Amino acid sequence: MTATGTFAPRPGAAPLSRMIRAQAALETRMLLRNGEQLLLTVVIPTLLLVLFSSVDIIDTGDGKAVDFLAPGVLALAVMSTAFTGQAIATGFERRYGVLKRLGASPLPRWGLMTAKTASVLVTEVLQITLLTVIAFALGWSPHGNPLAVVLLLLLGTAAFSGLGLLMAGTLKAEATLAAANLVFLLLLVGGGVIVPLEKFPGAVRTALEALPISALSGGLRDVLRDGAGMPWADLGILGVWAVLGLGAAARFFRWE
Repeated sequence: MTATGTFAPRPGAAPLSRMIRAQAALETRMLLRNGEQLLLTVVIPTLLLVLFSSVDIIDTGDGKAVDFLAPGVLALAVMSTAFTGQAIATGFERRYGVLKRLGASPLPRWGLMTAKTASVLVTEVLQITLLTVIAFALGWSPHGNPLAVVLLLLLGTAAFSGLGLLMAGTLKAEATLAAANLVFLLLLVGGGVIVPLEKFPGAVRTALEALPISALSGGLRDVLRDGAGMPWADLGILGVWAVLGLGAAARFFRWE
């Protein structure tokens, strides 16, 4: 027997950790079901790795082409998920009122951002695993400090996530779609992913080296190809971009 006015089971919000896990799982499933997102995050990096490793199109310097390309393509995978994919998906969620409704749910807004970040990290793990297997099949021989690689990937994710959320939270969805894809293409060419930065003129190269994609691809290449120690300069650049991007997103992000 229960007293009048009571309910069993007792109604109320689920524990916060369970809500975040459920939202992260939903975000991941939606991303993996989206054909356009899969093209951007999986198919394009894979094709670039296989094509440019197998065909002598661009001079990547001494050594095997895959040793130069694999770190850059890993950086591209992080950018495609944390920046381009997240910006487009979040921008359209904002346009259709999804974020507004989720913001009114028991899941706090910071919990929603945490779930989105967790979804990005899960997707990146799947991307990196697939690209690493393909690179090994192409003859990749990586070496270096695994901790440095993890730090580069985490800071790169933070930097690109902040920039992606800033774009999605301030521009219209259509503008976000166009701008995110344009930035993706520009950084693919000018971020040291496929074309070595040494191919660019001095002043242009200096500017490009300050970009987050250049720091991420360059840092990964220094560690995985050249066996360098902790790439503090590249970590510093990524850290600055992460602080600026996430700070600006927190300040200017509009939920509706």
